[in-house]
Amino acid sequence: MTEVWFYHLQRQPLERALPALLERSLARGWRVVLQAVSAQRLRQLDDLLWSYAPESFLPHGAQGDGEPRTQPIFLTLGADNPNRADVRFFVEDAELAPVLADAASAPAARAILLFDGRDDAAVAAARVQWRRLKDAGHALSYWRQSDDGKWEKQA
Repeated sequence: MTEVWFYHLQRQPLERALPALLERSLARGWRVVLQAVSAQRLRQLDDLLWSYAPESFLPHGAQGDGEPRTQPIFLTLGADNPNRADVRFFVEDAELAPVLADAASAPAARAILLFDGRDDAAVAAARVQWRRLKDAGHALSYWRQSDDGKWEKQA
């Protein structure tokens, strides 16, 4: 069964934390799917991955970019998994349960929900997803940022 990790963003916004997590995933040789729920957010993430650092970018594509199965990072609004991702990142309260219930959509190794700890609605939505996934029998881990921005496993 896919590992499910919840990342509680407290010290850094998504725009700072996500590129580092994606870089680590690619360094492991993993393919990634990044799922959001709105086209506007997906466009913002697309821009972010091209411009988050002056000396670097993260190779990625989305539907319509041609050959989605070859993309190291695939951006999507849906449950598609054309690059056979090892890890899948969920942002903007994207729902994990339907993706994990479908073997064709689920990542091979890990699913990660990133949520903003300064947004009460995002925290509440993450708690609902945690309960739903725990009730479904998934192995869950909870990670929180330390004062220096490192991820520490809490549960």
